[in-house]
Amino acid sequence: MGDENKKVFRTKIKGSVDAIWRELTKTDTPQQAVFNALMVNTGFYPGAAVQMRTADRRRTLVVGEVLEFDPPRRFAHTFRFTQFDDAPCTVIYELVPQADGVVEVTLTVENIPHGTRTAKEMNQGGTSILGNLKSLVETGTVPFGTRLIYALFAMMGFVLPKRTLAENWPLQDRDAA
Repeated sequence: MGDENKKVFRTKIKGSVDAIWRELTKTDTPQQAVFNALMVNTGFYPGAAVQMRTADRRRTLVVGEVLEFDPPRRFAHTFRFTQFDDAPCTVIYELVPQADGVVEVTLTVENIPHGTRTAKEMNQGGTSILGNLKSLVETGTVPFGTRLIYALFAMMGFVLPKRTLAENWPLQDRDAA
């Protein structure tokens, strides 16, 4: 695997590891750090299905499978955009507490399908996700510009391809398929 197939994003966040972990794994409300998408899953265990849906649950944006779940240290899952025909990649979040209430957060994306729309999105998305996560944990909100973008996302859901409709992506574990 060459460097074009892997991307590493890193930041330091002043906050508790539990607060950061919650933001990355919550399923009860949209994840403001992750494009205001709602994580829907069958559980947090290897083989469990995981999806990122629009806040109204009508569209499934991402599908994947939990690979590893080690709270509050490491969460890895496969990741495939439903609107593209690209192969899945792997997303890994790692949290390492540091001194003075700081947590180093690393987002690693592996097996990025080179030259695809997924590659373009993943190369840009990591910086945005970690920046939003930092702002959210440290200030309680994402930046104003991000909130405006999320409002536009909510209004423009109808332009997403029909293939993203949640009914096209049943939520089931790998072993149940």
